[in-house]
Amino acid sequence: MEIEIISKKENELLDRTEVRFKAVHPKEGTPQREAVREKIAAMLKTTKERVIVDAMDSEFGKMETTGYAKVYKTKDAAMKYEREHVLVRNKLKEKVKVDKKSAAAAPAQAPRPVAAAPPAEKKPAEKT
Repeated sequence: MEIEIISKKENELLDRTEVRFKAVHPKEGTPQREAVREKIAAMLKTTKERVIVDAMDSEFGKMETTGYAKVYKTKDAAMKYEREHVLVRNKLKEKVKVDKKSAAAAPAQAPRPVAAAPPAEKKPAEKT
């Protein structure tokens, strides 16, 4: 697998470098996120834990993948600014497991108040 950096942009406000890349992988499937993180880290001379691969897209039948990655200046900055599920995908954080027993014991939400129906209109009495 070969990775080519298409564009690179510094984002000083969030302490990171944003990278668009293209990975060419002949006779292979879509590359694993871990392998892409390692290659990008090597290219930008940084550690793998500071690289977050946000998205990767492959087209059917093509042997190339385009993607978007963020390289943070510190691991703490990555943990501070990244979304929870993206950290889990990049194996920087463990997925939080919800215990079914404790979730069932939790108090239920109060029911929403039901709006009262508008009063029925009275029909005028018929003359006979």
